[in-house]
Amino acid sequence: MARRTKDWLRLAERDLEHSKADLKERYYEWACFSAQQAAEKALKALYQHLHQLAWGHSVRELLDIFSDKFDTRDLMEGAKILDKYYIPARYPNGFDTGAPVDYFTEKEAKEAIGYADKIIRFCKDNIA
Repeated sequence: MARRTKDWLRLAERDLEHSKADLKERYYEWACFSAQQAAEKALKALYQHLHQLAWGHSVRELLDIFSDKFDTRDLMEGAKILDKYYIPARYPNGFDTGAPVDYFTEKEAKEAIGYADKIIRFCKDNIA
């Protein structure tokens, strides 16, 4: 298996930058989704670094598998919140009426970016 750690981490950081740009432009639903993607990809970089395969999109599940190797307790709440943004931030059928643009807030976007940033730092610290 080719080592793609740097590629996953680079894309995670780029997704985080995308999330920040979405926040600035008030695309809060996309800022939340991009933050989730950033955290997911950073964790997949750590899996690559440790020569493990990672499947799925749940930040919580990806992080939980590391709980026997690393102390992930401080990251778990953010991981759970980020997972809530994987589908509803993109599709109108995540809500009874309206579209994601009607539901996501600046506060949520800022929090999502903060959670993703924390998870990326955790991954980078354990890859270095």
